[in-house]
Amino acid sequence: MDQATKTKFSDAELQEFKELILEKIAKAEEHLALINSAYKNDTDNGTNDTSPTFKAFEEGSQVMSKEANSQLAIRQEKFIRDLKNALIRIENKTYGICRVTGKLINKERLKLVPHATLSIEAKNMQK
Repeated sequence: MDQATKTKFSDAELQEFKELILEKIAKAEEHLALINSAYKNDTDNGTNDTSPTFKAFEEGSQVMSKEANSQLAIRQEKFIRDLKNALIRIENKTYGICRVTGKLINKERLKLVPHATLSIEAKNMQK
């Protein structure tokens, strides 16, 4: 049975996706921990004894980097949440089914974007 006529993935295929997603969650959580530790350790960089002008630039840079880190952390948290939701869909055996068309999402797309809930066809309809 080819993918065009299948209505859902087999248990073996779901297990493959589950392993891929668990791996991605582990990497994403590691990345989030690095972002958070960089954010928390973003303290004094030894600029106390330098000119006040340089200190002002340094503080501006720290504010910008904290803001960027915060945005990265928010994006990473959303990615992890999306991946965990994909695991729930695997458990419910609804994983890989487009929420607009009801058709199976292309396997290659799911390997690249394992938390996808839209097929390319549905995504193009949104444009």
